[in-house]
Amino acid sequence: MLRILLSLTIVLSALVSMAQNDAQWRGENRDGKYPDTDLLKTWPAEGPKMLWHFDELGAGHASAAITDKYVFTGGTEGDNGFVIAFDHSGNQVWKQVYGREWMDTYDGVRTTPMIHDGLVYILSGYGEVVAMKTETGDIVWKKNILDEFEGENIRWGVTENLMVEGEKLFCTPGGSQASVVALNKKNGELIWKSVAKGEKSAYCSPALIKLNNRNLLVTHTQNSILGIDAKDGKMLWSFDHPNRYSIHPNTPIYKDGMLYCFSGYGKGGVMLELSADGASIKELWRNEDLDNQMGGAVLLDGKIYGSGHTNREWFCLDWKTGKTLYSSKMLSRGNVIFADGLLYCYGDSGEVALVDVSKGSFNKVSSFRVPYGEKQHWAHIVIHNKKLYVRHGSSLMVYSIAK
Repeated sequence: MLRILLSLTIVLSALVSMAQNDAQWRGENRDGKYPDTDLLKTWPAEGPKMLWHFDELGAGHASAAITDKYVFTGGTEGDNGFVIAFDHSGNQVWKQVYGREWMDTYDGVRTTPMIHDGLVYILSGYGEVVAMKTETGDIVWKKNILDEFEGENIRWGVTENLMVEGEKLFCTPGGSQASVVALNKKNGELIWKSVAKGEKSAYCSPALIKLNNRNLLVTHTQNSILGIDAKDGKMLWSFDHPNRYSIHPNTPIYKDGMLYCFSGYGKGGVMLELSADGASIKELWRNEDLDNQMGGAVLLDGKIYGSGHTNREWFCLDWKTGKTLYSSKMLSRGNVIFADGLLYCYGDSGEVALVDVSKGSFNKVSSFRVPYGEKQHWAHIVIHNKKLYVRHGSSLMVYSIAK
């Protein structure tokens, strides 16, 4: 019995250690929910205490990806992109240039590094997927998915926060030959490719839905929402969901057989019901109010929270019916995450707000203005170990939000 308990302890310790050393965009489940507790319920007028900031990231919109050991993000110098790693005191550990980055319109690094199993992965605006060692930044492999799979770049540079399942690293080169591919995460070799609808990519970072009989990859290409079997790349279903500029950056949200997909420019969201095996879908409802462009949404207690885009308000929708329950102009449109009972909202105007929705309305409890950086406030905010990470252009700012 003692031997069995020791073995279980070792296995559980290994799993916890692995989780603490992995990180990705919008948290462990890509849903914008962070597990931190005992956080401040109000902030001083000037905002929570800033612990450190770094102001030499260059242009870009990458968020921070944080493990228990390092803080990672991306930046640019000249025409090149780089990944940079800090310790938790803000000291630079390493910096690795990975190649040419998008410096045309809304310039800079587009995606957040993903840290998994000892490697850091990033995708450039020109389709270069790069894997590097977490401890040193040394490049392990790289592959241009646009060149390799005859994909066509899109108007503002290919953008996708990468995702891993098992040995597979999923990417969306777009195009008629291979709209979605799975690469071996260790060496970049092709595992499968899916023509799907043959459409261009659409800035979407996919969701992975774990069902009883399969893992389902859900992403959004030019005009369609796709359901793809993660095992072999077979497209199981598609659903038409176009908008004006074919821009669909938000990760779909899934819970209990229901799948919410949403985008901006007045399009809004649609709720799809998945069959038990994930092989088919049925439309349940639509709502055009919450037409979030690229700031994500959060599902809490049967309600969806997020900002509009063309509709310049923040909205709360009923998860089951799609009815708009209430809205507010409390903040400019932006991105949203959740921790310890409160929403954290980062508006395009540079205001970060702590918002209470427990009483059926958007109550802006506290807020502050981001003091450093320049250009767009598009990077999603992050919470890790009772610290709030805010990226604005060339600057990364880290605040203590512990009680």
